[in-house]
Amino acid sequence: MISYLQAILLGLLQGIAELFPISSLGHTVLIPAVLHWQIDRGSDAFVSFLVLTHLATALVLVGFFWRDWVKIVLGLLRSLRDREIRKDDTYARLGWLLIVSTIPAGILGLLFEEALQNLFAAAEIVAVALILNGGVLYAVELLKRRHAEEGTPDDTKLAAPSYGQAVLIGFAQCFALIPGFSRTGLAMTGGLLSGLSHENAGRYSFLLATPIILAAAVLKVPDIFANGGQGVGEAFAGAICAAISAFFSVGFLVI
Repeated sequence: MISYLQAILLGLLQGIAELFPISSLGHTVLIPAVLHWQIDRGSDAFVSFLVLTHLATALVLVGFFWRDWVKIVLGLLRSLRDREIRKDDTYARLGWLLIVSTIPAGILGLLFEEALQNLFAAAEIVAVALILNGGVLYAVELLKRRHAEEGTPDDTKLAAPSYGQAVLIGFAQCFALIPGFSRTGLAMTGGLLSGLSHENAGRYSFLLATPIILAAAVLKVPDIFANGGQGVGEAFAGAICAAISAFFSVGFLVI
């Protein structure tokens, strides 16, 4: 279905583009069409390959933000133990905000899984979505300027949005189920509209990437092994390359 060279190139592209608001999914779907690669982009195998490369990127994000995730998981466990979210428990609140923001995309992804998967083969629609995503980037830039004087990232402010605003961020992220719309850019836009600074909106977006990608991986990665192992090597080669390029990409953005 896909050669090692193609898998490596798409993996490197995905790892670099995932952390920028330019839609890594849109580019990894559109480039095979532009280059006339003989790949069935609407097949379960190709979608599973893309999910695996996204999973590799998500694991790199977990590695960079592991201290945050330890605090968030411990906060969630405290809230479950105490059966309440204390006002001073920043990380428990942040954990539940991330869960609430993940729910809309999870539900819509399951309900429209087949229709969304068919879009992977529709290069024209992906190209239009990429153009529209440019409008999103422009809106993010305008919001960035408005929030430019808000100072450095702050965990208390990061957990300040209401649960209604967390739902707003979640619905903004839902548009990224369509290849060509940037999950990072849309989640940041939702965060900025919810009152987060640009720095905190970006951090919230990075944290929000992990649960939705892990959920997609649980559903789709097993499909890679459905054809007697054919294409598994290529898929993991692409995933390794995605992890490597994502490592340098995240390092460039956060260090």
